[in-house]
Amino acid sequence: MKFGVVGTGTMGAGIAQILAQKGHEVLMMARRESSIERGLGTISKGLSRGVQKGRMTQEEMDGIMALVKGTTELEDLKDVEFIIEAASEEVEAKKELFAKLDQMLGEDVILATNTSSLSITEIASATNRPGKVIGMHFFNPVPMMKLVEVICGVATEPEVEKRVFALAQELEKTAVRVEEAPGFVVNRILVPLINEGVGILADGVASAEDIDNAMKLGANHPMGPLALGDLIGLDVCLNIMDVLYTEFQDSKYRAHPLLRKMVRAGHLGRKTKKGFFDY
Repeated sequence: MKFGVVGTGTMGAGIAQILAQKGHEVLMMARRESSIERGLGTISKGLSRGVQKGRMTQEEMDGIMALVKGTTELEDLKDVEFIIEAASEEVEAKKELFAKLDQMLGEDVILATNTSSLSITEIASATNRPGKVIGMHFFNPVPMMKLVEVICGVATEPEVEKRVFALAQELEKTAVRVEEAPGFVVNRILVPLINEGVGILADGVASAEDIDNAMKLGANHPMGPLALGDLIGLDVCLNIMDVLYTEFQDSKYRAHPLLRKMVRAGHLGRKTKKGFFDY
């Protein structure tokens, strides 16, 4: 099967990698050639670690890389059989993209979005195929994390859900069905936890290092909340908190001012080399 992956960041590259590892052709689309090169570099780096650890041969890696191509032209996706979108977490941008894809793709092509918090129903409303639109939320880093949240919109067809579950199984992921709701399951619990860690830091209760060590050693978390926020991207965390607050109108989902300040400063975490920690 030929897949189109829109977005070549950490998530898009990871999704493209696991699809290619199962023998699928993948066409990654980004607005800039530099983004495509960076995405291909991310895949190559990930596969190289597998070669170094003896999990695959160099020949196998070369075969996987040969299945992944890049383009800056949306029209080049017209022949793909399945789309997974992993672009910016902005609902209007996603709706504009899905409307364009809807017009150019065959009527049976599934449009899946990797959104971490947004309404599948609203995204689907921009298309003439709401039954073919579904949420397929992978987790970072995609090649390692086993979970996929599968979220149906109001109109998503049962056959589409079935095909997405089958794809997740092929990719050796565990899919859980989630009813459409702000933040779904994981991020509705996880991102407010990160936000609370930010608040504890802002109150001067403990240092960033001590907050993270407390949660790792006291709650047996593999990563502290502030380091996790840096890994996810503080801009993504802020977007999710804003979605939760807008949808629920509950003050417990109010993004902490320090989180907003960090994003305004461009200190987004690992991807900018500076967040609550330096990288």
